[in-house]
Amino acid sequence: MIDVVLFRHGIAVEQGEWEGKEADRPLTDKGRKRTKQSAQGLTVAGLSITHMLASPLARARESADIVAAFLRPRVAVRICDELLPDAPPDKALSLLASLPPRSVVVCVGHEPHLGILAGHLLHGKAMQGLTFKKAGACLIHLEEGVRAGKGRLEWWLPPAMLRALR
Repeated sequence: MIDVVLFRHGIAVEQGEWEGKEADRPLTDKGRKRTKQSAQGLTVAGLSITHMLASPLARARESADIVAAFLRPRVAVRICDELLPDAPPDKALSLLASLPPRSVVVCVGHEPHLGILAGHLLHGKAMQGLTFKKAGACLIHLEEGVRAGKGRLEWWLPPAMLRALR
């Protein structure tokens, strides 16, 4: 059994406003604030997080650090290329399958990758309409290990609903 929380990074500086490398594009002040509020909402869900995984891009790493700061006990953030925006979903599935049984993992990444990954976990293939807003999340339960199409959706919360949890 494994529970997977897919969490999209917070609001980042717009590409047209950023002069540095795309990989270094950070969260905005508003993005940090809303990500903190979403992270607080995750704590209300009562999950005992055992692993934090994040894309190496700055906005995802920063979002993961914010979420991790709210976790008790603290969980170190592991940076994983399998959560890059262009990573094939089977790489993320293999990463998740490498975790010990009874893990509760938060994966912080990007769209459309997270939506595609959710489709693979739930239906065995990419599905239209599975998209995450910034600082939104879902929980997918996998009863018999990580296998495509075997996940059960527990909840899918847009950021406004996640932030409203108190």
